[in-house]
Amino acid sequence: MTPFSSLAVVLGLASLVSGHGYLKSITVGGKNYLAWQVGQDNYVSPPPVRYARQLADNGPVPDFTTKDITCGAGGNMPAQGVIELKAGDKVTLNWDQWGSSHSGPVFTYLAKCANNDCKTFKGDTGNVWVKIDQLSYNPQAQPPWASDLVREQGAKWSVTIPPKLAPGEYLLRHEILGLHVAERRLGAQFYPSCTQIRVTQGGTTQLPAGIALPGAYKPEDPGLLAALWRINQGQVQYVAPGGPVWSEAAPNANRPGP
Repeated sequence: MTPFSSLAVVLGLASLVSGHGYLKSITVGGKNYLAWQVGQDNYVSPPPVRYARQLADNGPVPDFTTKDITCGAGGNMPAQGVIELKAGDKVTLNWDQWGSSHSGPVFTYLAKCANNDCKTFKGDTGNVWVKIDQLSYNPQAQPPWASDLVREQGAKWSVTIPPKLAPGEYLLRHEILGLHVAERRLGAQFYPSCTQIRVTQGGTTQLPAGIALPGAYKPEDPGLLAALWRINQGQVQYVAPGGPVWSEAAPNANRPGP
């Protein structure tokens, strides 16, 4: 291999890694709550209070058909903290960074913690995940892809807690899906995180049955086995995985769909 080609490989790998990211903090009502700090919190004793579950690194889930897809490849260990908020509150999810090469949709789901106790709930079995937020691809928008909008918004994404949601403890599962290498089977790159919240004031509406994670994301799903360049050129229409957004969800807080 020539020195030039070696340099190109190194720069290419660096570009892929720099495109990675993780949820760094959550802002509600002007107060900032730290998520698991990748590469730092592993070395702190005793473990600091965090409000989102541990992540192994800033990379994608290695295999989205496994339980790593539920809350990321960090073991799905309950966090010590729970964020208190009200139904209808806006939550801002702050990433450490997000590059432009990992184009794809952005989703947010809710799951009701069994017995109103997120510290004993994993959400990795049953149809417990209800989609409350989705933005994917709109060729008339700038930028067209939702994940690139994350970049344009300073690595931030906002979601509104459904206004009529009943009080209780929930996992708020937020993720970016990168489609840049999704042309090959299992190439879709998911970056999920799970934040523990407690709705203290709300309505009476309970979450309906949702989807199972793992289970709902299939390797052959056309929203996951997709050539990004074909979508960008208008050759195929993109349909996001995970089903529709819940009818009781609030309007998208970032921009109108799809």
